Amino acid sequence: MSDQPQDEAAPPVPVADRVFLVVVDDSPEMELALRFAGRRARHTGGRVALLRVVEPADFQHWAGVASLMREEAREEAEQLLQRLAAEVHESSGHMPILYAREGDRLKELLKLIEEEPGISILVLATAARGDPGPLISTLTKKHLGKLRIPVTIIPGNLTHEQLDALT
Repeated sequence: MSDQPQDEAAPPVPVADRVFLVVVDDSPEMELALRFAGRRARHTGGRVALLRVVEPADFQHWAGVASLMREEAREEAEQLLQRLAAEVHESSGHMPILYAREGDRLKELLKLIEEEPGISILVLATAARGDPGPLISTLTKKHLGKLRIPVTIIPGNLTHEQLDALT
């Protein structure tokens, strides 16, 4: 997996633009974060960036199997990012910046935020049942004071209508 943005056709993002970063995972609440980021980007003249982190497969003794699993995971991540990019384009008016990485999700997220000065806001959503989830819990307990950008946390129990009214 490359650490470089997958959106080579897009022009570089000036540091002054607002870039709303959404961590793409398989949770239902990610859709709320994506919707919020897209609508806020449209209304503020910003852009959305999507980060998908694939956790490495643990097949130390079977290198061939691990390599095949890693390749399949990378392809799935890229397909998911492309599908979501179309949704973001529709909601924000711009193609998003795409990042696909392999490793620990939290470490890769923190590394990306430090490496990319154009990223200005991290958007996350809680589960509908009120559980903040592991990423939000870890960030708010251990890393929030170290971040150089604000974190927007969307309550997972919001309806699309409520979310639209906020954005």
